[in-house]
Parts: sequence; C-alpha cells; structure tokens
Amino acid sequence: MPEGDNVYQAATAMHAALAGKRLAASDFRVPAFATLDLAGWTVIEVISRGKHLLHRLAPPGSGGQHEHDDAGRLSIHSHLSMEGSWQVYAAGQRWRKPGHTARVALTAEDGTSAVGFSLGVLEVIPTAQEGSAVGHLGPDLLGPDWDAARAEANVRRQPERAVGLALLDQRNLAGIGNIYRCEVCFLGRVHPATPVGRVPDLPGIIATAKRLLEANKSRPRNTVGGFGPPNSTWVYGRAGQPCLRCRTRIEHSTLAEPTPGTGTHIGETRERDIWFCPSCQPLR
Repeated sequence: MPEGDNVYQAATAMHAALAGKRLAASDFRVPAFATLDLAGWTVIEVISRGKHLLHRLAPPGSGGQHEHDDAGRLSIHSHLSMEGSWQVYAAGQRWRKPGHTARVALTAEDGTSAVGFSLGVLEVIPTAQEGSAVGHLGPDLLGPDWDAARAEANVRRQPERAVGLALLDQRNLAGIGNIYRCEVCFLGRVHPATPVGRVPDLPGIIATAKRLLEANKSRPRNTVGGFGPPNSTWVYGRAGQPCLRCRTRIEHSTLAEPTPGTGTHIGETRERDIWFCPSCQPLR
C-alpha cells in the first residue's frame, strides 16, 4: 500500500502540472459521478492529507474569489488503497496503464492530464465539507498541521494496544504504512507487538517516523542511508537475511489489527505482516 511519502510525491507532481490551469475535460469512470462535467473549472491546488489526496477546484467565473474562500468550490477526494496510483501525462502522451483501470482523467486546456488508476476511493465533495472525508485523521507527518505532542497523546490513549497497530492507525497520526511501522520499530529497538505503555521512548519513535518521511518525500524511499540500493530497508521484506546492525537473522510474522470500522480490538481481526530482529527487538 502506498505510504505518506508516495502520496505526497503524487500530490506534488499533480500540483506542479495542474495548479492554476482550467480543465478542458473531466472523465469520471465511476457510476456516482459518471455525468459530472468539470470542464471550465480551475485547479486551485492538489494536496495530500496522510494517505489521502485532494484536488481543489474553483468553478468557472470565480477568479475574483478570495483565495481562501471555499464557497462554491469542489474537491476531488481519492485514496490509493492497495493498487491505486495517479499519473501525470503531457499532451498526447500514451497512458502507461490499461485504460479499463482508469477511474478518472482530468485534462487541462494545455493538454496536460492527470489520470487516477485503480483508486480505492473516489468522490467529489464540496471543499467546505472536506472534514467528512479526512477530518478523522490525526496530525499529518508531512503536513502543515503536524503536532508531535498531539500524535503522541493519540497513541497513548490505548496503552495496552500493540505499538505496531497504534502507529498504523491513521486516526492517531497520518502517513505511516506497514513499511515505516516496521522500520521505526526496528530503529527504536521495539518489537511491533510491544504494548504502547511499555515502549521506552515513544516520542523518539514518532520523531524517527517524521524524520524518515521528510527525508524520503522527494526521493525514492530509503530508510538505511549509506548501505546502498540492495539494502533500502532495515528489516521490511528481509526475512532470513542478516540484521544490518547485529547480523541476527530477520524474522517475519503477522500482527492482528482491528478490521476498519469496528473501532475496537475485539471481534473480527485481520493479520498484517511484520518484520523484526529478535535480538535488537525483544518482545517486552
């Protein structure tokens, strides 16, 4: 699943390509918005919010509106889920993914286009109502609302919850996916199944997550620094390989997390993969 840095990069690329331009055409390939026509609307900005994307648009003839006036504006809200992506194309450029996987195509008057493929969520909402789509999210690790103290307080609300689950919960802090949760737990010498209340340095783990996402938001992801391309992660995906710190073999397991929508740790659960060093990260 794309993580906060991937989504930030997608937003940055689309903002650079479309911001300030009027749309010549829009093509929504989902039933709920199949008849929606945004031709003539102007793309104000494209931003990321955790793992969510928001294209904000102003209606035709609204050039005199105050830049922060959301009246009459619409937002295209999307989430990449497991397989989704947004791609930018120059005028006349051939799509790199099959057309039947496209869910929306936005084409500017200069021919530049942004196409969303296999999106997990796609909806168009009034910009003033964005809170209904992303208001549940905690502080964004790559956003202007980042608040480390509030993120820590959110995580600490459930001291018996496994830290590996709390870090993935976007209601606590937005942007961490499975790769980063495994990596920051390793760097903090904490097993992902350790209860939050037993984590020695939770602020340090959160600060590490912030540092890694900031470092990778404008480059291909690498969490290990100078070890080079063959070792772009410390533990993620490296089961059976030697730990880069102590040479113990990395182990793979799973960790149950609440099914989305249950709001509790009780009832139906699903498993997510975790990787860890049993020597550097003993289960407390």
